[in-house]
Amino acid sequence: MNWFNKSVRWLVFLVAVTVMLTGFTTLVMAKSTDKDVSGRVVIYTSMYEDIIEAIDRTLNKRFPNIDVVFFYGGTGTLQAKVAAEIASGKLGCDMMMIAEPSYSLELKEAGILHKYLSPERDNLAFEYDPEGYWYPVRNLNMVLAYNPEKYSLDEIPTSLYGFAYDERVKGYVSMSNPLTSGTAMAAVSALRDKYGYEYFVALGNQNVMIESGSVALTKLETGECKVIMILEESVLKKREEEDSLLTVIYPDDGTIMIPSTIMTVSGDMSANNNTKACEVITDWFLSEEGQAAIVDGWMHSVLKDYGKLPYDAIPTTEILKNAMPVNWESTYREREEIRTKFEESVKR
Repeated sequence: MNWFNKSVRWLVFLVAVTVMLTGFTTLVMAKSTDKDVSGRVVIYTSMYEDIIEAIDRTLNKRFPNIDVVFFYGGTGTLQAKVAAEIASGKLGCDMMMIAEPSYSLELKEAGILHKYLSPERDNLAFEYDPEGYWYPVRNLNMVLAYNPEKYSLDEIPTSLYGFAYDERVKGYVSMSNPLTSGTAMAAVSALRDKYGYEYFVALGNQNVMIESGSVALTKLETGECKVIMILEESVLKKREEEDSLLTVIYPDDGTIMIPSTIMTVSGDMSANNNTKACEVITDWFLSEEGQAAIVDGWMHSVLKDYGKLPYDAIPTTEILKNAMPVNWESTYREREEIRTKFEESVKR
């Protein structure tokens, strides 16, 4: 009996040691695999260039054997570039980090994306492609902003509806161009769904200025604008870096949340056919370490229960409670119709 008990204890010990060694070996292999991955990876992105530079430095330290090259462009510019490259049979990039999911739906349907089930996917708080063709990598929020040094809050509409219909700010409002900006496109798609195409007519009647976020922020500082529709990150960045008093308004009728996506081009269509490196980079971006770099860039994390917030931002969970939904499928399918209606009503 004693012999049997000793044998059982010895067997249990051996199994435990085997499990520990297996886990350790797996960990070592995973780490060595990351270090062993090398080559060139070109990423098309619509992220702001100064944020790209900071992330690029981090990636170079994390993956010294991978030559990561970012190519920046607005969404409209990148879409035109990619369309031309698809027609030629080869893209100039290996990965893309684009402003909003509807374009990911289009590229998946075109059959040019690489399918990869990231082990980080279960930690995501936002929708991702169940087959692994694209993942959310940063959450952007379309908000309003005003300058308390020029105007008081009771002079400013605090809803996106009021942005278009409140006559007190007529001629003093600004927003980005949905014909070239993916986040602006997502915003007008959501507003079209909520308020109809009449909203675009109201924007035109409001004499809304269509210009870049940097120009709009300058006009907010000078008082040429009373309220602007802009990405939260642009205001938060200015507040932290310049001690600006420009203030975010999270709209009463809903902040438009835009989970920007990351995706890998299929090997036969990509510039460098380096899908292994792309998978490693994807995992890093979706990890807590990668998301820390995202949050440092004044954008919200896409992870569940992620404790860190962008500078001066309210919790992501609070924004989610009052978010204006975006139908990404219709944003893709009806993109040209929405753009045409906007241009006819607003840019006439």
